[in-house]
Amino acid sequence: MTTALRRRPAALGRRVGALCARAGGLSRGLSLRVKIAVLLAAGCALVAVTIGLLIHQSRAAQIASNARESATSQLIRVRQLYELTGQVDHDGTEAALDHPALPEPLRKSAKDGRRSTYLDLSGPDPAVWAARPVGDRVLSVRRPLNTAVDQLHELDGHLVVWGAVVVGLAALGGAGIASRLSRQLRTAAATARRISLGDLDARIGRTPAGRQDEVAELACAVDTMAASLQSRLEAEQRFTADVAHELRTPLTGLHTAAELLPPSRPTELVRDRVAALRTLTEDLLEVARLDANAEEPHLEVLPLDRTVEKILQRCGLAVELDRCEASRGPDPDGTSGTDRTDGSDGSHGSDETYGTEALVRTDVRRLERIVANLIANARRHGAEPVEVTVDGTSVRVRDHGPGFPERLLKDGPRRFVTGAKERGQGTGLGLTIALGQAQVVGARVTLSNAEGGGALAVVSLPGA
Repeated sequence: MTTALRRRPAALGRRVGALCARAGGLSRGLSLRVKIAVLLAAGCALVAVTIGLLIHQSRAAQIASNARESATSQLIRVRQLYELTGQVDHDGTEAALDHPALPEPLRKSAKDGRRSTYLDLSGPDPAVWAARPVGDRVLSVRRPLNTAVDQLHELDGHLVVWGAVVVGLAALGGAGIASRLSRQLRTAAATARRISLGDLDARIGRTPAGRQDEVAELACAVDTMAASLQSRLEAEQRFTADVAHELRTPLTGLHTAAELLPPSRPTELVRDRVAALRTLTEDLLEVARLDANAEEPHLEVLPLDRTVEKILQRCGLAVELDRCEASRGPDPDGTSGTDRTDGSDGSHGSDETYGTEALVRTDVRRLERIVANLIANARRHGAEPVEVTVDGTSVRVRDHGPGFPERLLKDGPRRFVTGAKERGQGTGLGLTIALGQAQVVGARVTLSNAEGGGALAVVSLPGA
């Protein structure tokens, strides 16, 4: 009999629950700040709906109980008057004998000799009925409940309004708290990224005294990790620099002594190993300077095509040089830009006449170091032929060997590690130095495996 009274809040509860679940699903792709605000608002909405349902049910039960008691009292009074006078009192009671609109369940109960009540709130005219048998007839009383139902609907409206206000305030408060938390976490993430890029002095900063929440613990852990990492790397750099520096003096004496040995096969072997040790020592010193950010480039604008050609000539490297059309194109008169050095255009035939050749801003000495290391790495660990291609502002070095190992492509070059066994043995400093010098001049070295086999290294230089 009270199912109609419960139907509306139950449907409302299911709808709010579905909306909360949908909000939870949508929040998966949102930021942490929005997620916290949405989840907090959804939780408050569930609490508000639960409390609203409890209040609604309590008020509905109270209305039903009062209506049944009132109808029963009126039925008793009407029966007493009927027994005394033989007439049914209709004054404000809607009492009747065998009322035509009497609900069938109530009529059947009265025919069975029981006094009962019936609550009808589903129709446009909500009312409560009470009936009992009087002889072979049914005496009934009907009381309208329009006012009570209107009051209940008004109560529901107030609950919805105040629930929405509470949810809105909870969302605003959650957004404020989440904004602060998100800002602190973003600061920690930005600091961690700076550390990963090499800024070992980056710190999140001190947290307020007495603060012991999870964000403060994260900030303290990141700062402690950064300090420990910085001290270890600085110790490693100092060790590398000290070892290389200390080895330099005895190796110089050893080299001088080797040069004084009489010509022979053993002398050649000694000189070769001494030269290898000197190269390793110089590489270690160079790595130490790169680690300490002590390198200062001397940048100038240069034509990349002829600069690479001169580098190959100075190094005496027997490699194939290829020029793409993008790096060396014809002038309007049909001649090649790099061949116009005869002064026919009014110049003095100097190297400043570059035509359409691509210009880059770089340090010649460091570019030479980069290209030479990449070629040496290709010849040592790859297979002939080694091809050097100038394409616009990029230099590509490719061999035809087994290619770079997958671990090297994924994690980058590691010092003193050459990668796969099939790539041979070596100190593993060539690629490290090439990448370090490229960073100094503002270039980028990309390592990959070429289609058809072979390792491919691309040096992308800043244009001018």
